Amino acid sequence: MTELPFEQVRTLLAVVDEGTFEAAAEALHVTPSAVSQRIKTLEQRTGRVLLMRTKPVRPTESGQVVLRFARQLATLEGEVWAELGIAGRPGPARLPIAVNADSLATWFLPALARVPRDPPVCFDLYREDEAHTAALLREGQVMAAVTSAAQPVAGCLVRPLGLARYLPVAAPRFAARHLSDGPLERSLPEAPVIVFDRRDELQDRFVRTLTSGRTGAARYRHHVPSSEGFCDAVAAGLGWGLVPEPQARPLLRSGALVEPAPGRKMDVPLYWQQWKLDVPALALAAETIAAAAAGSLYPPQ
Repeated sequence: MTELPFEQVRTLLAVVDEGTFEAAAEALHVTPSAVSQRIKTLEQRTGRVLLMRTKPVRPTESGQVVLRFARQLATLEGEVWAELGIAGRPGPARLPIAVNADSLATWFLPALARVPRDPPVCFDLYREDEAHTAALLREGQVMAAVTSAAQPVAGCLVRPLGLARYLPVAAPRFAARHLSDGPLERSLPEAPVIVFDRRDELQDRFVRTLTSGRTGAARYRHHVPSSEGFCDAVAAGLGWGLVPEPQARPLLRSGALVEPAPGRKMDVPLYWQQWKLDVPALALAAETIAAAAAGSLYPPQ
C-alpha cells in the first residue's frame, strides 16, 4: 500500500457520519454503488475490513484508524480553503465533540454560545457518559471530548476542567418512607434508586463510600437516560439519586428535594481532550469551554 486516496477516505468518513451507504451517497452527490465501490477498494488497498455493515454503520478497529486520518485530513483541508480565501470553499468548520449529559444540561451549551464565530463553526455533539467519551476520540468519531479520563488518548492533548459536584437527594415523602428507619448506610443500599443507564455507576460508588465498599446501590433501580428526566424522576419520588448541584440547589431551596446525607457529595473530575491539530476553530472552542468550566465547576484538586 503506497497511498490512501482522499476520495476513498472521505467516502469512509461520510458513511460513518451519515450512518448508511445510501445517506453517504446523497451527501456526496454520487450513487450508492459508487460509495460501495470506493469502500471496497479502500478495504482491498488496506487489506482490512474497515466497516461493520450494521445500521448505523460502525467502523472496525482498523476502520477507526483510517477514520481518524480521514477526519483529520478533512479538517486540515477546510483550514487550507479558509486561509486561501477561495470562493466556493467548504462550509463552516465542523467540530464533532463528545460530552456527558449532565454537562450538556448545565454549563456546556452556554459555553458553546460564547465561542467566537470567526471562523464559522458548526458543532456536532455526541452525548455519552463521561467515563466513555474518550472511546469516541479513539474511534475517530469526535475531535474533542469532555471526559473523566485524565490519561490522554493517543494523539490528543488533555487539560483539567474542574470538578462536577453531585448531591445525593430524594423527594421528602420518599426519604420519609425509605430512608428514615435506621442508619443511612443500611437503608440507602436497600432503597429504590434512579440511574442514568446501565453504565451509570455513580450511585453505586456513593453507596460504597457509606458502606466501606461492602455493597452498591439497590438492584431495584429505574433507568432514566436524560439529565432533566433523571432529576424529575427523583423529585417525583421514584427513587433517590445523585443530581448535579446546579439542578439540585433550586429544588432543595423550594423543598421539592431533601438531602438524606447532609454535607455529603460526589465530585467527578472532568477533563478536556482534543486532537493535536492546529485548527483555529478547535483552539477557540477549547479556550472558551475551559473558561466557562472554570466559572461553573469546582477547581480541580
